[in-house]
Amino acid sequence: MLPTEVQRILLLIGLAATGYLMILAWNDDFIQRQTPMEYRQPEPLTAAEEDAAPTVGQSSTQESDVPDASLIAGSETGSQQAPTVATAPAAGNRLVKVETPELRVWIDRSGGDIVRVELPQYPVSLDTPDVPYVLLDNGGGRIYIGQTGLIGADGVDAGGTRPLYKTNKSEYQLTGKDPLSVDFTTTVGGQVVTKRYQFLPEDYLVNLTVLVENRETRPIQASLFAQIKRDDSDPPNATKIALGPRPYIGAALTTPDSRYEKLKFDDLDDVPSYRIAVTGGWMAFLEHYFLSAWVANEDEQNNFYGQKRKDGTYVFGYTGPLKTVAPGEVGTWTTRFYAGPKDQKRLEKIAPNLNLTVDYGFLWWLAVPLFHLLYWLHGFVGNWGVAIILLTVMVKAVLYPLSAASYRSMANMRRVGPQMKRLQERYADDRQKLSQEMMNLYKKEQVNPLGGCLPMLLPMPIFIALYWVLYESVELRQAPFFGWIHDLSVMDPFFILPLLMGGSMYLTQLMSPAVGDPMQVRMMKLMPIMFTVLFLFFPAGLVLYWLVNNVLGIAQQYYVMKQTERAQAAKA
Repeated sequence: MLPTEVQRILLLIGLAATGYLMILAWNDDFIQRQTPMEYRQPEPLTAAEEDAAPTVGQSSTQESDVPDASLIAGSETGSQQAPTVATAPAAGNRLVKVETPELRVWIDRSGGDIVRVELPQYPVSLDTPDVPYVLLDNGGGRIYIGQTGLIGADGVDAGGTRPLYKTNKSEYQLTGKDPLSVDFTTTVGGQVVTKRYQFLPEDYLVNLTVLVENRETRPIQASLFAQIKRDDSDPPNATKIALGPRPYIGAALTTPDSRYEKLKFDDLDDVPSYRIAVTGGWMAFLEHYFLSAWVANEDEQNNFYGQKRKDGTYVFGYTGPLKTVAPGEVGTWTTRFYAGPKDQKRLEKIAPNLNLTVDYGFLWWLAVPLFHLLYWLHGFVGNWGVAIILLTVMVKAVLYPLSAASYRSMANMRRVGPQMKRLQERYADDRQKLSQEMMNLYKKEQVNPLGGCLPMLLPMPIFIALYWVLYESVELRQAPFFGWIHDLSVMDPFFILPLLMGGSMYLTQLMSPAVGDPMQVRMMKLMPIMFTVLFLFFPAGLVLYWLVNNVLGIAQQYYVMKQTERAQAAKA
């Protein structure tokens, strides 16, 4: 018969192993099952379906996507009456596909709107490398599209109707280093309208130019609108089970009063609309790691808006100033559309403050330099996990002087530990007297009982800031480390790093003196277990940081405490 203590240890080991296997099974059943299925390809429309699409001069029973004339920036527009149709495009496939190494874009010839965007450089998951991430889509229960047009007294999209454009081909592909231009043309009354999309090599930015040749005998006036139409659903790949903060899903813009202002769905549920005048500016829609954004001309006064539509969808966009085109002249309106990853360096070059859409929270001032340092380290070692380890070493080196002072305080607390235990036994029934005697002991021995807490508190802001760096930075999405860690941005699939981290916390606790009453001591002993359970669901990169931080802290603590003990022995 085994001794009782051995039986207890074996029972605890068995329970721990059973719990570990249950968590693995739960992870397989409830988390990995959420991997999205392959996305469908857009199906071409039949001629009958195309004929049913609204064209200029036709009415539609559905609510119009086109903003009304009151949203035009800085000008009176007069009536909002659509011009009459001069020609009608032939029936055929309404969707035009444009492919570059970075983008696959489908544009609807009804209105010339962007209705689908795939990102082939960013697969949905590591298990499906050939299935690209779908950012924009208009089907399968999702509505997320980018729309542009001309409104105003003579705008071809005025009155809520959309022109039907013609193109030379239904598929285009960018090859080489030269930009690819795709023209969508139509004739409306005395206006020849061309929507020209320009796709750039090795870029996620698309330039859009709208050209209107005025063949009428009078001047015409129009204003450009650019907007994102979306429902309030989560992206199909969104993580449903998470203990940490969820990524922001909603719109954002820059304003004269705020470099980065969020415009949430809830903000538009109880108000007619959101409006603000901005010189230049941009309107973006954010989700985890990716965004889409309309970027206005920096030298123009634009009117940005957000609205909830009657069908439950939302529109976020802007209108430019009203422009007049004389007879025989060609009017030009321009904007830019970005659809891709939250690449801070690229976004910073596109427009002021657009890089702030990489939202690091209230500790952004600490997270931004941490990211740049991490990015710099990755440039040397070529592995994000190794870069995290090197970053942890550098942070611990910077904080070492403060940590050393705290560890010396902990060594002094261990030295007076036997005296504290005798006081606790002597005044076990008189807590007030015990507190007085302990304070006298601290004063006599020049010991600070709170000094040992500093090593735990100092890394916390860095920990929180690095959490958002690892969680928000697309550079770490699906970034491998070594062995079983294939993606540092998600949790460890076998929970090995969290268990090692919990063991390091337990070892740190054994090296630290027990401070406080017995109840507090027991609570502190539960901390490694609580943190281990919490860290099971944290990104592997973050757990790696905390594990390395603990290991370095143990080494530093052992070194400083031994130094302090030797100094005390020599003094005695």
